[in-house]
Amino acid sequence: MSDVKQGDVIAVWFSCGAASAVAAKKTIEKYGDIANIRIVNNPIKEEHEDNQRFLMDVENWLGVKIEKAVNSKYPNASCIEVWDKRKFMSGVGGAPCTMELKKNARYEWENNNHADHHVLGFTYEEKQRHDRFILTERPLLPILIDDKITKEMCYEIISAAGLKLPEIYSLGYPNANCIGCVKATSPTYWNHVRKMHPQHFAERAEQSRRIGAKLVRVKGKRIFLDELSPDAKGRPMKNMDFECGIFCEETK
Repeated sequence: MSDVKQGDVIAVWFSCGAASAVAAKKTIEKYGDIANIRIVNNPIKEEHEDNQRFLMDVENWLGVKIEKAVNSKYPNASCIEVWDKRKFMSGVGGAPCTMELKKNARYEWENNNHADHHVLGFTYEEKQRHDRFILTERPLLPILIDDKITKEMCYEIISAAGLKLPEIYSLGYPNANCIGCVKATSPTYWNHVRKMHPQHFAERAEQSRRIGAKLVRVKGKRIFLDELSPDAKGRPMKNMDFECGIFCEETK
């Protein structure tokens, strides 16, 4: 049984993705009568511009204003600025953009706001990720996991509600991350970025070469993006797992 009590505050962290949107909806349905539910988003400058359209659509669907949480050290919420300042883009432990623009932004929000419970968009097939998060961070209300809601089911729920998913999904990307997510290491992903958004690919290639970050892995070896053959392939993108949420890990 949940320990949510009358008057508790629940913070739902919305990432402009389908799963976190459904998690927010289910949280309101389950606890809206007894709890104060706050939906909070960490805006990221490098995300697809249609993510903000989806955010406004979700606001209307939920009937709740979505708040923004930004790290005051990075008021522009720009990954590119983080990478340049930190001289680091990605590694085994994740990416500094997630730490600065998601985690530290959340910590700053928490220092100025009270929340008794937190909700993230972990789906049923992500229970292991959920369990790792609560070991290192804090307890969560496993809204989607308790209801056995999968990522595919989230897409179906969003569609049934008459909402259009962020355009990034229709462009063949596996999630609503930034275009050219530096946590991705697959040649399949990076060649998709090169095809769909060549300017973003060129920018990531230039910055990663300048910083010295080998973002892509081919046959077990890390290489620079500008060394990647346009014909190189890895596993299909639909099986990739590098969604940019509060919890961040490198693609295996």
